[in-house]
Order: sequence, then C-alpha cells, then structure tokens
Amino acid sequence: MTRSAPLPCLLVHTSYHILQSDQTKRRALRSQPGRRRSAPARLDLPVWYRPIRTPPVLSTSSAFAVLSRRTGALLRALRPHHWVKNVVVLAAPLFALALDPGSLLRVGWAFAAFSMTASAFYLINDVRDIEEDRKHPVKQHRPIAAGLVPIPLALGTAAALLGGGLVGSYLVAPWLAITIGAYAFIQAGYNLGLKKQPIIDIMVIAGGFVLRALGGAAAAGVPASGWFILCIGLLAFFLGIEKRKAELREVGEEEETRSVLQEYSLSWLRRMESVVTASALMAYALWTLEGADTPWMLATLPFVAYAIFRYQYLSEQGDGEKPEVLLLNDTGMLVSSILWGLVSLTILAYL
Repeated sequence: MTRSAPLPCLLVHTSYHILQSDQTKRRALRSQPGRRRSAPARLDLPVWYRPIRTPPVLSTSSAFAVLSRRTGALLRALRPHHWVKNVVVLAAPLFALALDPGSLLRVGWAFAAFSMTASAFYLINDVRDIEEDRKHPVKQHRPIAAGLVPIPLALGTAAALLGGGLVGSYLVAPWLAITIGAYAFIQAGYNLGLKKQPIIDIMVIAGGFVLRALGGAAAAGVPASGWFILCIGLLAFFLGIEKRKAELREVGEEEETRSVLQEYSLSWLRRMESVVTASALMAYALWTLEGADTPWMLATLPFVAYAIFRYQYLSEQGDGEKPEVLLLNDTGMLVSSILWGLVSLTILAYL
C-alpha cells in the first residue's frame, strides 16, 4: 500500500482534480508527464479551506461594477427625492416677484445649499440610527442600515457637503450663510437628541422649513413678513404631525421602534392635527388679507385648503410618511399645487 505523502507535497493538482476520489485523481495525474505521485483526496481539505492570504485581484469590469453599485447606494442615501422640500426657498421671491435672472440664480444656489446640508444630515442621522432603522419595516432597507454604504464613506461625504454648502452660501449672500448655519445647528441638535423628544422633534422639522423660507428671502434680497413665516411654520408643523401619524400607523403602537414614536399615540396626534390644521388655514387667510400685496390673494385659499385636506385623506390611507413623494405622485396634490402657483403669480402680477 502506497504511503500517503506529506501535506506540502499535495499542492500539485489542477482545479478540476480537487476533491476527486483517490483512484480517479491518481489516474488523472499519472496521465500527465512528470506527475507520478498523488495522495488521498481527504488530505486536500485543510489546504483548500485554509484562508487565502493574498487579496483577490478584481478585473477592471468587476471593479467598475463594485464602484457603480456603491456610488448608486450613496446617491440613494443622500435622498435626492427629499430635495423637493427645498422649493420653499422660492416662496418669498415668488410673492415679491423677484424673478430677475440674478435673483433666480442666487435662489437656485440657496436650493442647492439646503439640499447639500440636508443630505449631509441624512447621512449622519442614518449612521446614528443604524440599529433602530434595522428594526423599522421600511428604513431597514436604507443603504447605510443595509450595509451598502460604509460608515467612513458616509461621514466623509457628509463633511464635504456641509463645508461646500456653507462656504458657497457665504459667497452668494452672508445672510444666506447664516440661515444655512442655523439650519445645520438645529439639525445637529436633532441628531444629538432632540429627535427623541416628543413635540420638540416636530418643531425642529417645522423650524427647518421656516429657515428654508428665510434663506430664499435672504438670497433674493427681499423681506419676509411675520404672517408669511407663521404660515410656513404652521404648514410645516402639520406635515410633521402627519409624518409621525403615518410612521406610527405603519409600525404599530405596540411594536418596538424609535423611542420617540413610543411616546406618541394616534389619538394624541389627531388632536394636535385638528388644532394645527385650523391654525394653519386661519393664518394663511389672515396673511392673504393683511400681509400680502393684494387682498385678492384670498382667492388662493381654496387650493391650500384642498391640499391640506387631501394630504389628511392620503395619510389616513397610510401614505403620509413621505410628503415629498405624495406631492409628485398624487394627481390631486400636484394639480392643486400647480394651480395655486399659477393663480398666485397672476394675482401678484396683474392685480
């Protein structure tokens, strides 16, 4: 009986000979010139299960595919569909009819700066909430929670976006840089703990919309009245309540999820919703009569009322967690928003 060869002598096999039986492997090796020794196949197992120390070399196409997947995941983590919220920067220039090319260019940068800053904090927030997001039925699929975007890459991208947005805003208008800085400050507070405080978390969301409106006014160099700011704040507070309602309805009041959701109940949110909805509609009506350039702006109230009630209806159907998606995908919301804009421009330009 042939004595088995030592383990170092066994690494003489081609890939298609691995783990063949003794006799089959012996015949295959003896048919090759210079190969006269073989060993039991079971002795190959420790060799092939041993970790490979040399890192694999990817082909150019494989490396490009990995880079493409990671870039796509990073772009999704930036949540570009949320940038539609930043159209609020157009509100003050629109009502002031500051629509000259120079103003629009500066307001366009304000939109970009708020988008960059918001995306930076989306990345930071996802990194901090990675464990809680993995318990959420929807948020567990976010790129960072799913492990598609490494944490160092997410934090490095966030730092670059924050710095670029702040520096660029200062070059456009110093007051715009101040609003961007204030927005970054409250977002940092939100990430550091304010998001875990009921009511305050929604107020921070509303404050972000107010700062967007002020940033648009600063970029265009137009004033923003108190009535205007009040309307923006109340409407944003309404959206925050609806968002919390949709989140709570989706995960259930008894399920384990983010700590702040455990502090809310649907009945409490509905009571808050009733007060804020009435206040928002009243504030908008008073703004059209007292704060707008012409009382004819009262004619736009039906479009605002319809949009609010339509959003409430959709929220009750379980679609209220993503207002930016509803605004673009729901026909009723989209048509009412377009009509509101067209009627407002017509009134401000000709009446």
